[in-house]
Amino acid sequence: MSNKNINTSLLYYTRPAADWNEALPVGNGRMGGMIFGSPCEELIQLNEDSLWSGGFRDRNNPKAYENLEKIRTLINEEKTTEAEELCAEAFYGTNENQRHYQPLGDLHILQKTGGKDAVTDYLRSLDLENAVCETSFKCGETVFSRRVIASCPDEIIAVHFTADKKGCISFSAFIDGRDDNYDKNEAYDDKTILFTVSDGIPYACAITVKCSGGNCGVYANRLVCENADEAMLIIAAYSSWRSGDYVKKAIYQAKTAARKSAEKLFERHIKDYKALYDRCSLEIEPVSDVSSMTTDKRLAAVKDGAADNELAVMYFNFSRYLMIAGSREGTLPLNLQGIWNKDMWPAWGGKYTVNINTEMNYWGAEMQDLPECHTPLFDHIERMRENGRITARKMYHCRGAVCHHNTDIWGDTAPQDKWLPGTLWCMGLAWLCTHIWEHYLFTQDRDFLSEKFDTMLEAAEFFLDFLTEDEKGRLVTNPSVSPENTYYAKNGRTGTLCKGPSMDSGILRHLFGAVTGAADILGDELSPEERSTAAQIGEAAKRLPRPEIGKYGQIMEWAEDYDEAEPGHRHISQLYYLHPYYAITPHKTPELAAAARATIERRLAHGGGHTGWSRAWIINMWARLGDGEKVEENIAALLAHSTSINMFDMHPPFQIDGNFGGGAGIGEALLRSVDGVIAFLPALPPSWRKGRVAGMKARGGFKVSFDWEEGHVRSGEIISLAGNTLRIRSDVKVTALQNGQELPFTCENGVYSADTLKGGRIILSFA
Repeated sequence: MSNKNINTSLLYYTRPAADWNEALPVGNGRMGGMIFGSPCEELIQLNEDSLWSGGFRDRNNPKAYENLEKIRTLINEEKTTEAEELCAEAFYGTNENQRHYQPLGDLHILQKTGGKDAVTDYLRSLDLENAVCETSFKCGETVFSRRVIASCPDEIIAVHFTADKKGCISFSAFIDGRDDNYDKNEAYDDKTILFTVSDGIPYACAITVKCSGGNCGVYANRLVCENADEAMLIIAAYSSWRSGDYVKKAIYQAKTAARKSAEKLFERHIKDYKALYDRCSLEIEPVSDVSSMTTDKRLAAVKDGAADNELAVMYFNFSRYLMIAGSREGTLPLNLQGIWNKDMWPAWGGKYTVNINTEMNYWGAEMQDLPECHTPLFDHIERMRENGRITARKMYHCRGAVCHHNTDIWGDTAPQDKWLPGTLWCMGLAWLCTHIWEHYLFTQDRDFLSEKFDTMLEAAEFFLDFLTEDEKGRLVTNPSVSPENTYYAKNGRTGTLCKGPSMDSGILRHLFGAVTGAADILGDELSPEERSTAAQIGEAAKRLPRPEIGKYGQIMEWAEDYDEAEPGHRHISQLYYLHPYYAITPHKTPELAAAARATIERRLAHGGGHTGWSRAWIINMWARLGDGEKVEENIAALLAHSTSINMFDMHPPFQIDGNFGGGAGIGEALLRSVDGVIAFLPALPPSWRKGRVAGMKARGGFKVSFDWEEGHVRSGEIISLAGNTLRIRSDVKVTALQNGQELPFTCENGVYSADTLKGGRIILSFA
C-alpha cells in the first residue's frame, strides 16, 4: 500500500481555486476559512459559526390548535386539498422564516514577489493528517510558501509566510465583504485592525500581524509587511451570542496567539488535531497508481470510469477532517454548509434542516471514534427543548417538546417555510433525540444517558398526546407528511398532508425503544413519574404501524399504497427502518430486506440519487443490505457526479451532509454493529481486495481493528471498553484471546458470543 499519505490524506492541485467550490476548507470547530491559493492575490473567505441574521422570535401560530381537529377530519375523509388549504392558514409560522447563517468577511492578501517573473512550480494542498493548508510557488529564484491553520486550542486562524531567501516577504492585507454591511474597519493599534458588525448577531474580528527580519504594521485599515524573513497573520473573531465583551475577546485571542511563535502555534494545533484524527484509520489496496495525479484529475478520471480505491479512502478521511474542523465541544452543530458559507443568504438559509440533513452530518461521528464532535448536536437539542415545549403547548396543546423540519441558532421549533411537502412535519426533535441513544450505544456512557434521559422522554411524551388512532386501531401521526414528497390520492389529486407515513412510525419506534431501553438501564434512578411515562411509551410503541410491502414489492411510504408523483424522489423516507434505524436487516427480516432493495431499485430506476446527500444515504442502505457491488457502484457515482474538485459534496449547490453520509457509508460497508452483533466486511466492494481498518467503534462499547485479504478477515483486535458480551457474526470459526486467556465462545446460527473483561484487548483469529 504505497504512497498512502499522498493518495489518501493529501488533497493537492497545480493551480489556484477558480471559485469558492474549488477553495480548500480549514476550521477549528467555531471559525472556518476557505483558502483560494492565488500566489499574489490570496483570498480567505471567513466564517464563525454563531453569525446569524438576528435574534429569536416567537413564530408559533396561535390559530393552530383550534384548527387541528378540522385538519385531521379532512385528512381522514381524504379531502386532502381542503386540509392543505386550511393548513396554509392555520399551521404555517406567523413569520415564514427562521434566522439564517451568514459569513464573517473576506480577507484579501496582496503579496509582492519581488519582480515580474512568472510564477512556476505552483502547488496548493490540504494535508488531512495534520490539518494544514499550504500554497507554495516559485517566482524568479525564490520559493514562497503560505501555510494556514485553524487552531482549536488558540481559537484563531493563522497564515504563516515563509521564503527560502531572507527579506523576501512583503504583502498588504485587508478585510471586507458582507456587501459592505459592517461598522468598523480600522486600525486598533499599530499591529492590529478591528472589523465589527452590528447587523444580525453583532461580532468583532481582530487581525494582527507580526514578522521577523523586516517591518510590519498598520496603514489606515490595512496590515502591511515589508522585506521580512517570515511573517504571520492572526485572525480571531467573537460574537455577542457567546459574550457581551465580544470585541475584547476577539482582540485578546488575536494578541495572545500573536505572542506565540509560528512553530508553537502549529505544534499546539497539530497535537490537538491528531489526538482526534489518529484514533481511526483505513487503508485499501490501490488498483492503480495515482501518486502523480492531482485531486481534480483523479476525480475526472473516476468520472470517466476509472477505479480509484484510495480516493474512497480519501473521502472517508475528508469526512473525519470536516467533522473535527467543523464540530468541536462548545461550538454549534454543523449546519447545511458545515461552517463554510460565502453568502449573506445561503441556500436554504444555511440552517439546520432536521428531516435528514443535520442528522446525516453526524452519522459517522461515533463509528469514526469522534464522540466529542457529536456533543454540539446534543447541546443544541437542549436549546431546542425549551422552545419545543412552547410549540407543543401553543400549537398542539400537548405535553413534551416538538420541532418541525428546521431549526436555527436559537433552537426555533415552529414550522419553517410555506411549503407543504416539508413544513408540517413534527418529527425533527424526535429524530434528533435518537442520536442521544446512539451515542450511548457506542460509548456506554451511563452518566451521559442519565443526564439526557429527560430530553428523550420529553420528545417521546409529546406523541403520547399527539398520536391518534386510525381505522385499524394503530397509533399514527396526523397531520404529517413524508418529507418533501408528494403522492397521488385515490381521487387522482396530488397530496402531501397525510396520516401515519412510514418514516414517522420508524422514527417513533426508534425513539420509543430508546426511551424504554434507557429506562431499563437507569432503573430506580428514575422518579416514579418518569418510570410511569416510560411505561406508557412502551405500551404506545406496541400500537405503532409496522413497515408494509406495497404493490411494487416496495416498502410503502404512506399508510395507503399511493403512487409517488415523483418516483425518483431524493428522499427515501420509508427506508428509515433500514438506515439509520436497524429494524430491517437481511438476517432478521429477509422479506422486508428484499422489499427495501426493491424500493431503492425503483427510486434509482426513476432517476433517484441525483443529489449528493441522497446518493450518500443510498450507499448506507446498500451497506445495510450487504451488497458490496452496489456500495462500490454508488461510491463511484458520488465521486463522479456529486463531488467538487475540493471534495465538497454538491447537492448541488454545496451541501456538506453528503460528505458525512458518504464517509459513514464507507464505514458501514466495512463494519456493521446492529442488534448487538458485530459483522466484519458486511458489504465489501469487490475491488477492495486487501486492506486494514484501525480504531473503528462498534455499538456495545467496542473498538475494532482488523486486516482483510481477498474478501476475508485475516486477523483482528477488539478492545472491550465496557466489558459487554461480544457477539460476532462469521461464516468461519472464530477464536479469541483476551489477556492471554481464550474466550469461551458459543456459536448459534453463525453468531459467536462470549463475555469480555472491561478494558481488555481481544485478539481474534478466523479459521
